[in-house]
Amino acid sequence: MSFEELLRMQSDMRTRACKQVTGGKKTAKPTKATVKPQGKKGPLEMSAKKPVPFLRQVVSVAKKVHRDPRFDNLSGEYKPEIFMKTYSFLDSIKNQEKEMIQKQLKKCRNMKQKEKLQQLLNRMTQQEQARKNQQKLKEKEMSLKRQQRELAKQGKKPFFLKKSEKRKLELAKKYAELKRCGKLESFLNKKRKRNANKDKRRLPSQKNL
Repeated sequence: MSFEELLRMQSDMRTRACKQVTGGKKTAKPTKATVKPQGKKGPLEMSAKKPVPFLRQVVSVAKKVHRDPRFDNLSGEYKPEIFMKTYSFLDSIKNQEKEMIQKQLKKCRNMKQKEKLQQLLNRMTQQEQARKNQQKLKEKEMSLKRQQRELAKQGKKPFFLKKSEKRKLELAKKYAELKRCGKLESFLNKKRKRNANKDKRRLPSQKNL
């Protein structure tokens, strides 16, 4: 018996065995894509004919709403006086840090590290000076508001300064402070140089002539 005949006999025996198991009936193929649950608590059996989406929402999750406390009414109204009082402890912490840097600067021997510490100290000093100037301006504004309230209580018309008038008063006080410290002349020289450079930029160049 040849090898081909043996293969044919083996395939015939397999078909006979399948017919005996199934009873000679053909298996009916499902015509529609169905979804069969496996019990009450079992997972759903998805059909292979229907393509499953890549992102499938299994459990509905509530969307988180992010809020910015700076622009939210729930955070309350911003009042600079209360803010300054609440965070006044930060000034003492910054002063302590400044003292620590000054001590490190005295002990430091490395030139590069010393330059970095000096730059940091200068920046902290400038920030402290700017903070003090801002605090002084706030105090002046508060005193002006108190005066206006007192005038309104007395039945008089309150007097409101314009922005240009406020700027003039601030400059006059700044000049008085610089004169008292002996830095007015250097400040004016720097301002003259700055204005001269601005005038040079505005002048037409020789190429355009």
